[in-house]
Amino acid sequence: MTEWDIKKLRILRVLSERGTVTATAEALLMTPSAVSQQLSNLGRQLGVPLLEAQGRRVRLTDAAHLVLRHAEAVFAQLERAEAELTGYLRGEAGEVRVGAFSTAVPALVVPAVQLLRADGRPGPDVRVREAEAGEAYELLAAGDVDLALSLAAHAPTARDTRFALLPLLADPLDVALPVGHRLAGDPGLQLADLAAEPWIFGGSGPWSEITTAACEAAGFVPEQAHSASGWTAILAMVEAGMGVALIPRMASAERRKGVVLRVLGADLPRRHVVAAVRQGAEGGPAVARVLAALKQVSAARGNSFSSAE
Repeated sequence: MTEWDIKKLRILRVLSERGTVTATAEALLMTPSAVSQQLSNLGRQLGVPLLEAQGRRVRLTDAAHLVLRHAEAVFAQLERAEAELTGYLRGEAGEVRVGAFSTAVPALVVPAVQLLRADGRPGPDVRVREAEAGEAYELLAAGDVDLALSLAAHAPTARDTRFALLPLLADPLDVALPVGHRLAGDPGLQLADLAAEPWIFGGSGPWSEITTAACEAAGFVPEQAHSASGWTAILAMVEAGMGVALIPRMASAERRKGVVLRVLGADLPRRHVVAAVRQGAEGGPAVARVLAALKQVSAARGNSFSSAE
């Protein structure tokens, strides 16, 4: 295959613009003999003569003009590549694949994407994949996602050197009661006050563990009356008076008219949300911009939590 030397093609291009070897050498800070030697070498590489004598000067051959027509397309593509690479280095290009648990998608990921789009600069292309903690870290380790959002309780330990973990948010847990519940209007409601109530939470997995741990911290083991993992199903059962449940404030958009969400007092339980990337990847420009947007959204939510409490 013919070798196309970009450096030599640029010299040929300048010669076509400047007209003489001397002017080309001055423009490129080379000697005239070096210009002539580089173009002779390029002609040998391509297998065609590029210059021919015209009196005391040289002119480009028809083959040289043909080469330049194709070289211009190459130069244009290189300019586009350089511009795209510059954008990538600024975090304005590239793709960032995010794996996130269900409530984090509308509460954190979508607002972060909107924030990136609203700042007036081009941004990375964010691809979202809903995944619970176990799957998210498998995807991250396999290289199928670039950033994972999970609960800290289900993140890898600090000894797992494959990942870098970055705390994002402490998400308060509010208690969901049916509107007519005897404690729905109690101003000093505490989690222990609900020890004798039937509880609704998942049969296994993170939400089961979070609910159980919060109740045990308040001094009782919750009686699981019903098992569900989706907030729509849980809140529908609470509304029907079938039990009570802990609801993360990030999921409060799912609330129903027949449900009262009460902020608990001194024993306010929280779940901690973290972002994870493969070790060393947090410095990548596109990933760093998405992380910065997630941190900004998380900070805004954290401030709204504080004011609500």
